[in-house]
Amino acid sequence: MIIIPAVDLKNGQCVRLLQGRMDQETVCSDDPAAMALRWERLGAEMLHVVDLDGAIAKSPRNLAAIREIRSRLQIPIEVGGGIRTLETFRMYVDMGIDKVVIGTEAIRNPDLVKTACEAFPGRVVIGIDAKNGRVAIEGWTETTGTLAVDLARQFEGCGVAAINFTDIQRDGMQTGVNIEETRRLAEALSIPVVASGGISTLADIQALLPLVDAGVTGVIVGRALYTGSLNLQAAISLLGRGEQA
Repeated sequence: MIIIPAVDLKNGQCVRLLQGRMDQETVCSDDPAAMALRWERLGAEMLHVVDLDGAIAKSPRNLAAIREIRSRLQIPIEVGGGIRTLETFRMYVDMGIDKVVIGTEAIRNPDLVKTACEAFPGRVVIGIDAKNGRVAIEGWTETTGTLAVDLARQFEGCGVAAINFTDIQRDGMQTGVNIEETRRLAEALSIPVVASGGISTLADIQALLPLVDAGVTGVIVGRALYTGSLNLQAAISLLGRGEQA
C-alpha cells in the first residue's frame, strides 16, 4: 500500500474542501506545483490531482497548473475532474499524465471507460465517490441510486487499473476512513482499490493495513497532510516504504 498525496485545484490554486463543497474551501498554496514537488521530495511515490473546477464545468479548467506540476515532478501523476470524452483522456496522456480518473462518466457513459481501457491500457482509474454507499456524480452535487459496489462490478475484466473509493461524508473531515465500506468494496472486486476520505492520523493508516490482503493498494491523503496531523514520511515508514523517502 502506498500513500498518495492529493493536490486539489480551484482557480489555479491548491485548495482543500469539506465534503466536496465548493463553498467550503481552504487555500493551501498559490503554487500547486511547488506543493506537489514538496510531497515528491518527502517520498511520495505517486500524486493525485483533481481539477475541481473541471468537475463542475464538465471539462478541464486548470490545465496550466497541471502542466506545471507534470513538468516539475518525476513520479507518476493521476488526474481527475472533468474527464468526459476520450479526447480529454488522450490530451492528458499526451501531456505525460500516467493515469486518468473517470468519475461521472463511469455511470453516465460506461462505454467510455471500456473504450479508454482498450485505447490506453493500464491508465484508466475509476473514481467512485459515495454517500451512504450510493454513487455521487457531477462534482458530488448529485447522488444516484446506484450502489458503489454495483457500479464497480460493471468494469471487472475491462482492464481498469484501480478504483479510487471516497466516502464523501468523511472527505476533508479527518474523522477516519470508512474501513468497513472500503473492505466490502475491495473484497467484492478483483480490481485494486485505493481508499480516500477521512484520513487524519497514523492510526488511520494503521487501520487500513489489514485491508491490503483484500486488495487495497493505496490511500489518498489530502487535508491531514496540509494541516500537519499526518506526517508523510512517518506514514511512508509505517508502511515499510521508508527507503523510498
